[in-house]
Amino acid sequence: MFFLIFVGGLVRSTGSGMGCPDWPKCFGQWVPPSDISELPADYKTKFAVAGKEIADFDAFKTWTEYYNRLVGVLIGIFIFLTLIFSFPYLKTENKKIFWLSLLSFVLVAFQAWIGAKVVSTDLAIYMVTIHMLIALLIVALLIYTITASQDFVIRMAKPDSMLKPLVLLMMFVMFIQIILGTQVRESVDEIAKRIDNRDLWLNEMDWVFYVHRSWSLINIGLAVFLHLRFKKLFERNSILYKASLAVILMMCAQTFTGAVLANLSFPGNAQSIHLTLGSLTAGLQIFIFILAFSKTTFLEEK
Repeated sequence: MFFLIFVGGLVRSTGSGMGCPDWPKCFGQWVPPSDISELPADYKTKFAVAGKEIADFDAFKTWTEYYNRLVGVLIGIFIFLTLIFSFPYLKTENKKIFWLSLLSFVLVAFQAWIGAKVVSTDLAIYMVTIHMLIALLIVALLIYTITASQDFVIRMAKPDSMLKPLVLLMMFVMFIQIILGTQVRESVDEIAKRIDNRDLWLNEMDWVFYVHRSWSLINIGLAVFLHLRFKKLFERNSILYKASLAVILMMCAQTFTGAVLANLSFPGNAQSIHLTLGSLTAGLQIFIFILAFSKTTFLEEK
């Protein structure tokens, strides 16, 4: 799923979203063309989207979008197999693993439909945002499913009444950062439609970009504070301790890619990496949240 998010970001940052103007086929073919000679002379009007002619054929963009779809299909197969193998849990007390797997599969099918809508609406910005948020929701469900199926034992050195409120605060700060990030991405897409010169994009950014950049410092500061608290509460080999340390490292790497975007005229590859690191960070924070609030796997020892 994280790789799919990376490829999806690559599709957007390279402008390959309309590389395949139809869905589920690509230029009416299950295997897309590699050269313009494989297309009819009137392909621009034949595969028009939302009543508008498509751009000139570009093999790189077509195959980038096609690879994105192939990875999506592979994820769908994996989640379908997860659903099949979750059936035995219906006979146990841990029935929620089956229902979580089923919900993940339904969401993947819904995500495929949303993907078709993204194409049919000629990459409407709000549809791209919805597509991304559903991907993160699927990630959260899969992490919850994995966590529920494992016997994680978390032992605290001492009780801490502030642990859960701090984890909740972490989730709130993360949620705000995700919303701000989607708004920045929408702004970049809007600017890209008006201005081809990437050197001018930063000057066109509104206040949301600067709030998003500053909010990342709050995010890192809270992550460091939480990690220092975990250091006192958990053993060094504890999964929570390791996860909190990984969050800090991910956030620092994401901040670095954010600086690259702002100072090097928004290079496409950096956009994809920034998005993927953000998704990985969110996944780790969701994992910490689930463990900290799990009544069955979170054990306190005085």
